[in-house]
Amino acid sequence: MKRLVPVLLAACLASPVVAEEDAVADAIVGYMDFATEAEGIILPQQLTEDVFNDVFFVDVRSPDSHATATIKGAVNIDWREVPGRLAELPEAGMVVLFCDTGVRSSQAAFAARVMGRTNVLVMQSGFQGWLVDGAYRPE
Repeated sequence: MKRLVPVLLAACLASPVVAEEDAVADAIVGYMDFATEAEGIILPQQLTEDVFNDVFFVDVRSPDSHATATIKGAVNIDWREVPGRLAELPEAGMVVLFCDTGVRSSQAAFAARVMGRTNVLVMQSGFQGWLVDGAYRPE
């Protein structure tokens, strides 16, 4: 009986983790089932002056990259920290995440969207794409 107690205790403690993993998997599958190919994406060309001024930009690159050059007004949150710092992102309005090319920001935006933030978009082609194709660059 003494040997069985630790096994039962471990099984009881492990169950909530499995339930949480199932909920995460369900949220991901649900998002993937209903997302379109362009879901959660904005192109640099779409960031015209009237759109640009209403966007909350998040630079998900390193602090060094952000300090070197970024989009005016962008806050810096490392891409891996976005899920843990979701409360820092507005729940309303357009939130655009960007990195250099769109790869890391896509991962961060995906996590934010699975966590319920439907207003979070990734800037396709990232900061480099915005430098080449951005419709508006404030002084």
